[in-house]
Amino acid sequence: MYPIESINYLVALATLALQVIGIAFLALFFLRKRFPDLAPIAGFLSGRGLWIGFLLTLSGTILSLFYSEVLGVAPCGLCWLQRVFLYPQALLFAVALWKADRSVADYSIAFSIFGGAIALYQHYLQMGGASILPCPAVATGVDCAQRYLFEFGYITFPLMSFTIFAFLIILMLFVRKRAV
Repeated sequence: MYPIESINYLVALATLALQVIGIAFLALFFLRKRFPDLAPIAGFLSGRGLWIGFLLTLSGTILSLFYSEVLGVAPCGLCWLQRVFLYPQALLFAVALWKADRSVADYSIAFSIFGGAIALYQHYLQMGGASILPCPAVATGVDCAQRYLFEFGYITFPLMSFTIFAFLIILMLFVRKRAV
């Protein structure tokens, strides 16, 4: 197995784990009042959500830069748009942690909704869907529908991006709930 294949496999495993954990946290968010025994987990997510969000966005930023700058995987126009909605969140979380400001949750949710929508659209393209909008490939020279990674029969780079955005939305629901 080549090194990039090993990296792809490990990143896909991490994405799968984040998807499973995200679904569990979403269920927890809606069931936390019905099952009071789950309150400590909800409290942990609420109290540590900014740190988790910071580490997740920082990891996503570093990983996307590693793929493009070190491994040479050229990002397409839609990838860049997703980066526009991910990269600033690492800085927002860092400032929020420094100032102990939980209101960043609303900004993270907004950024994640837009980034997630772009990621889902690109994943649709990479799974063979017809283009609804013109691909900005003219500017970058990279086709948005081209798959560089395809693991477990469904995980692509855009789906990894969507997973991070969806997880951030779920996590920030806990952070917001405590801030209110």
